[in-house]
Amino acid sequence: MEKEIIVGLGEILWDVFPDRKVLGGAPANFAHHVSQLGYEGYAVSAIGSDDLGGEIHRALVGRELNLLAEEVPFPTGTVQVSLDAQGVPQYDIREGVAWDNIPFTERLLQLAKKTKVVCFGSLAQRNGVSRSTIRAFLGALPADALKVFDINLRQHYYTRQVLDASLRCSDMLKINDEEVAAIARLWGWENKTEQDVCRSLLRDYDLRMVVMTCGTQGSYVFTSADSSFLPTPQVEVVDTVGAGDSFTAAFIASLLYGKNMHEAHRLAVDVSAYVCTCQGGMPTLPEELKRRVKA
Repeated sequence: MEKEIIVGLGEILWDVFPDRKVLGGAPANFAHHVSQLGYEGYAVSAIGSDDLGGEIHRALVGRELNLLAEEVPFPTGTVQVSLDAQGVPQYDIREGVAWDNIPFTERLLQLAKKTKVVCFGSLAQRNGVSRSTIRAFLGALPADALKVFDINLRQHYYTRQVLDASLRCSDMLKINDEEVAAIARLWGWENKTEQDVCRSLLRDYDLRMVVMTCGTQGSYVFTSADSSFLPTPQVEVVDTVGAGDSFTAAFIASLLYGKNMHEAHRLAVDVSAYVCTCQGGMPTLPEELKRRVKA
């Protein structure tokens, strides 16, 4: 039986820490984890014809993740990452890079036509080229494909217009508590609680589901008929880079395997907690977690 195709669409880049660099980018992290959990994961992006672009290809040798990244005449993306005492990252994101200029090619169109789930964010929409490619990809999906907007607000690289348009073409929203506060400011909802903001987005944009992660304070899932809250497990945090992406990947994979919202939430919490104990956003998951998603 052919594996269903799940796409992470947007940035792929090098997260550059003071002492190392690791492959990253939220959509690529997401695609990496769904690949580990039994699906045909694709990271769709663009890279430069430079040493860092070549290193991306070499870094993916031996992984199950598929990379569909055109080479474009821009440098491969990099992000300077610094961690605070709790392992929470701060990002300095280079502009004018390859993933700002993802072309919509014939092979991307053909991939879209076979895609079961796509996850995309706001960061790769900061430039018009990649923004139009993301819109074209979403427009070419099968009617029953699931469109997941992992809002992923970074620095100043978003506008209400882009966020509104993205929400209008999505089925599910993944957001964290800091991003909820930003949405509340942009939408004039400062008087609403975090949960009320999520429920308003669910209703106003006719979403199937809103997932809100709140760091060490826990996470929520909201649908029109139900909700779920789970505390965050206490673990020895190395860094939290990619934890939210792994949460989204495990949640989606669990739903596709037929688990209900509460079961999917439980596994997503456990997977993201494990990722926090590792360096970077693409660690190898233990077999126990991989088995649980299918059990």
